[in-house]
Amino acid sequence: MDGKDDISNVIREKKAARVTWVGFFTNLILSTAKIIAGIWGRSSAMIADGIHSLSDFITDFIVIIFIKISSKNEDSDHPYGHGKFETFATMLISFALFVVAIGIFYSGSIKIYEVLNGEIIERPTYLALAMAAVSIIVKEGLYWYTITIGRNIDSPAVIANGWHHRSDAFSSIGTLIGISGAMFLGERWRVLDPITSLVVGIFIFGVAYKLARPSIQELLEMSLPEEVEQNIAEKIQQTPGVIAFHHLRTRKNGNTFIIDMHIKVDPDSSIVKAHDIATQVEESLKTTFGKRTQVNIHIEPYLQKN
Repeated sequence: MDGKDDISNVIREKKAARVTWVGFFTNLILSTAKIIAGIWGRSSAMIADGIHSLSDFITDFIVIIFIKISSKNEDSDHPYGHGKFETFATMLISFALFVVAIGIFYSGSIKIYEVLNGEIIERPTYLALAMAAVSIIVKEGLYWYTITIGRNIDSPAVIANGWHHRSDAFSSIGTLIGISGAMFLGERWRVLDPITSLVVGIFIFGVAYKLARPSIQELLEMSLPEEVEQNIAEKIQQTPGVIAFHHLRTRKNGNTFIIDMHIKVDPDSSIVKAHDIATQVEESLKTTFGKRTQVNIHIEPYLQKN
């Protein structure tokens, strides 16, 4: 957020919607192709991978709906804005990734158990192998496209959706390894498919945790990171006329910082002068953290203790 140009809500919403709709239609085509390739290519792993891709539809809709809500301005019911809706969307996406990770891990474990009990995994065809390679390329490209836009508009929900695309790419990597092992290394190596899926499941679980933790912390009104609060303190102290400050409280609302504080000024200052000092503090913080930063300042006289 620091050093970035402010982007209007309308532009953010349009960019977020555009990148999400691109992902939506790409997932529609890719999921259909995967399932067909899995059926014709005799690959249960590819069918499962196609079904996994369908989960992206849910997160795409979540992003489109919640980004539109979060872009609304403040109103009587939401005086601090609607930024928390975007944070809530990020949390929902992380939960979806948890479900995907657990599902992949579970199905892989069942498959390994069946192989250990003598079940033979059917040899897939080149169609399934090619589809796995195409999926990796498409989903990794979609990840970079989505993550770049998400960072540009400072949208945690879009960034989270980008990671969902990458989870699909890693799932396809597991599928590719499994299919390759089944095709070229012989029957006993076909167990590589479910083993790789376990590793992919663990990776996706880690990504889900990294997305869930900050979004939950924000929803629970956790303070901004210590280094950000130190930066805020420096800006306050550097403002002429501020003798001291206390009761600094910070939190995040979507992509906006909310900062509350008490500042102490010369007790002989006029109301106008004290107000000007508070305005300078506010402008300094908005210059640093963005014009949408919400700053609430309580002014007190500085009284020296005997």
